[in-house]
Amino acid sequence: LLLMIYGVFLYFQLVTHRHMYEEDGDDDDDEEPVLGFWGGVFWLGVLTVFISVLSEIMVDAIEGTVTHWGVSELFIGAIIIPIVGNAAEHASALMFAYRNKLDITLGVAVGSAVQISVMALPFCVVLGWAIGCPLDLTFSLFEVISYTLTVLIVAAALQDGKTHWLMGIILVAAYIVIGAGFWVQKSGLGHLYP
Repeated sequence: LLLMIYGVFLYFQLVTHRHMYEEDGDDDDDEEPVLGFWGGVFWLGVLTVFISVLSEIMVDAIEGTVTHWGVSELFIGAIIIPIVGNAAEHASALMFAYRNKLDITLGVAVGSAVQISVMALPFCVVLGWAIGCPLDLTFSLFEVISYTLTVLIVAAALQDGKTHWLMGIILVAAYIVIGAGFWVQKSGLGHLYP
C-alpha cells in the first residue's frame, strides 16, 4: 500500500501537477551547470560505489560501538546513522537556505523523509520477503509516538509557508528532545535477528 501511495505521489508531482513544483523562472542568479549529463552519470556511479563501501564499514562498526559505548542500537539507527548518512543532503539544504531558496530547501528536507518513510522502508520489506529474509514494519509504541509527533511538528512548522529563526530553534529543540528519548530507550534490535 505504501509503495502504491509513493507511486501515486510521483505521478502527481511529475505528471498531473508539475506546475506546482517548477520554479517561476524570474531568478536572476541562474548558474551554468558544472557537469554535462554523462559526467553527472559517471560521478553518480563512482560516488554510489564509494558510499556503499563506507556504509558497509559503518554498519559493521555498529555492534562494537553498542557494546563499547553502551548506547542502544535504536539510538544509533534512528539518530546517528540518519545524520551521518544524509550529511550531503543536509549540506545542500543549508546551502539553498543560505541563498534564500526555501522551496528547494524544504523539498530536500521533507522530500527525503517522505522517500524513506513511504518508499524505501516498504521496498526493503518486500525485497526481504523476496530474498527469504522476512522483515516487517513493526514499531514499538515509543517509535510510533515519536514518528507521529515528528509529522505533527513539521506540519505545524510548514503550515503557513513562512519561517523565521525562532521556528528553526524550536525544530532543533524538538529534534534534541526526540534524540534524548531514543538515547534513554533501551529496546535493542535483537528481536529482529534470529
